[in-house]
Amino acid sequence: MQPLATTSEPVGTDALIIGAGPAGLFQAFELGLQGIRAHVVDALPHAGGQCIELYPDKPIYDIPALPVCTGRELVARLLQQISPFDPTFHLAQEVCEVARQADGRFAVETSTKQRFLAKTLFVAAGVGAFQARELKVDGLAAHKGSQLFYRLPSDTTFLSNQAVVIVGGGDAALECAIHLCKLESTARPKRVTLMHRRDAFQASPDQVDAFQNLRAEGRLEFVAAQATGIDERPDGQLRALRTVDADGLPRDLPLDTLLVFLGLSPKLGPIAQWGLDLDHRQVLVDTEKFETSSPGIFAVGDINTYPGKKKLILSGFHEATLAAFAAAAIIHPDQAAPLQYTTTSSKLHQRLGVTGRAA
Repeated sequence: MQPLATTSEPVGTDALIIGAGPAGLFQAFELGLQGIRAHVVDALPHAGGQCIELYPDKPIYDIPALPVCTGRELVARLLQQISPFDPTFHLAQEVCEVARQADGRFAVETSTKQRFLAKTLFVAAGVGAFQARELKVDGLAAHKGSQLFYRLPSDTTFLSNQAVVIVGGGDAALECAIHLCKLESTARPKRVTLMHRRDAFQASPDQVDAFQNLRAEGRLEFVAAQATGIDERPDGQLRALRTVDADGLPRDLPLDTLLVFLGLSPKLGPIAQWGLDLDHRQVLVDTEKFETSSPGIFAVGDINTYPGKKKLILSGFHEATLAAFAAAAIIHPDQAAPLQYTTTSSKLHQRLGVTGRAA
C-alpha cells in the first residue's frame, strides 16, 4: 500500500476510486470480482475513512455475519478481503481536477500532481474529504509546515531534543504524546507537553491509561488551558504558545514545534466543481447503476443520495456491487458480465486466488 511517486505521464487505469473508506474498499473488491483492477485515492494518509478517523475503537453491530467489530477491525478485514486484487493506493492527496477526454476517459489530477487517465470513476468520498480543524490563533498559520503541524510528520528526527507542545484531547493527540515519549533517547524530544481545555479526554481507555501512566512518571506534562496567542522570537520563529487556564490565569508554553490534533472536518471540496448533479451537497445517483449525472462516474456510500437513501455501511456495499456490474459494461463492452457466485464460479475462484480449495 505504498503511494506511487508522481509521474510525468498519467497512469492509465480502468477504474479510479476516490475514497478509501469501507465503501471505497468494497468497491475495489467488487471491481476485482469483475476482473477490473483499481487505483484508489484518499486525502488521508491511510485507508479507512470515517471508521479510522471518527470511531476506530467503537463497536459496530450491523455488519452482516459480524455480530460486533470495531471500525479498525472492519477496515483491516476489508483490506484483507481486497488483497487478491492488489489495488494501488495513492494516499495523502486529494483529487482536484476531473475532465472528460475526447475518447470518453477521464483526465484526473490530484493535489500532489499525480495524474490518471481512467475509463470509470467511483466517488466513495463519504461525507467529503477530511481536513484537519485548525487552531484559530492570530499569526499561527504562517508557521504551518515549519513549526506547526496538523499530523505527525513521518520523519520525526527533527524533534530530537526539542520542546514539543501537543494540542488536543482525542485518540490522535494522546497517541502522538505517547509515541514521542517512547522514542529512543537519541530521537526523543526533551519535553512533551499536552494541552487540552480540561483534564478529561475523548480517547479510548487504553490510550488514557497509557497517557496517565507516563504523566505520573514525569515523562510528559499536561496543561488544562486554551490557546490565546503566540510569542515569536525576533527572527519570526515561534517561541511559545500563550494560553489561559480555567481560572483565567495566563501561561506561556515554550516550544520548538506545535502539533495540533483537534479532529477532522469533512468538506465536499472539489467534487462540487465537477459538474455532477447535487442535492444538499450530496451526489445524485440512479438506483440501477448508482451512476451520477455524468456517464461513467459512479457514487457510492455516504456521498450519494437517492429516494430512500440510508447512510449505512451495508448500503454502501450494495451500491458498490451494482456500480461494479455497470462499470464492467463500460470497460468491457463486448463481454457479457453474467451473475456468478463465489461459492461455485471457477473464474471467481481464480481471481480470488482460492482455486483448488475443497468445496
